[in-house]
Amino acid sequence: MKIGFIGLGIMGSRMAANLLKKGHELVVYNRTKQKADPLIAAGAVWAPTPADVAKQVTVLITMLSKPDAVAETALIGKYGFLNHLVDNSIWIDCSTVNPSFSKLMALEARQRKVRFLDAPVAGSKGAAEQAQLLFYVGGEKADVEEARPLLEAMGKAVIHIGGHGMGTSMKMVNNLVMAQAMVAFSEAATLGEALGISKDMLFNTLLSSPVAAPFLSLKRGKLESGDFEAEFPLRWMHKDTQLVAETAYEAGVAVPAASAVKEMYALAVRKGLGDEDFSAVYTLLSEKKVRERGNG
Repeated sequence: MKIGFIGLGIMGSRMAANLLKKGHELVVYNRTKQKADPLIAAGAVWAPTPADVAKQVTVLITMLSKPDAVAETALIGKYGFLNHLVDNSIWIDCSTVNPSFSKLMALEARQRKVRFLDAPVAGSKGAAEQAQLLFYVGGEKADVEEARPLLEAMGKAVIHIGGHGMGTSMKMVNNLVMAQAMVAFSEAATLGEALGISKDMLFNTLLSSPVAAPFLSLKRGKLESGDFEAEFPLRWMHKDTQLVAETAYEAGVAVPAASAVKEMYALAVRKGLGDEDFSAVYTLLSEKKVRERGNG
């Protein structure tokens, strides 16, 4: 099957590579063409605009940074791909965006006779590379089942949450828990060290206990070494917590702890940590410094 793929960053490039490995033909576009070069070398076809991708495929996947980027690529100007997909095509948006935005994109797609799925992923760089992502999907059941083989080529599980916007709703909840868990662990570890508990004792005890989120064990090496090379960039976690705040406002729900955590990530971005892994928020509270790239 020939598939369009737009957005070839940390996650998208690896997801697209797995589709190639499964024998699918790919037509790709990225704002920076250089990021597409490894995929082109592996057999993907480059398209100069999003519209040129759409003209060649009946399934198009997007993996972009934020709602504005999705809207610009899909709708704005003569190169927006939605106006160039043939009737009954499927657009699968794997970007992390807010639910109300996904519902708006579903409406825009339906007006153009295009089927839409919001299918954000749980998992970072390693999971994307190993095709171990978890997809939270919103949309019509028949469309989900049609797209399932493609999603399973990139992930370990596909969970149909409900109608349009429900996949991104689950992603909002998922990333809120993850953002808060990282900050809570950072505060607890910093307090423990100040009380005289060694870092080894703290990490060994907390990370082997039920109180720590399982993903924190995967971040231990970064927290100990200060090498926060990005698996999930901190600036995108800040973006996600902002989307959580907007979503909570739209739903009439108070999220006071989430608001405090959002400002922690905002401060980390102001401190120059935006391109580091989101676990670098730990450095705001501890004495650990971010290791200079190439110095150890």
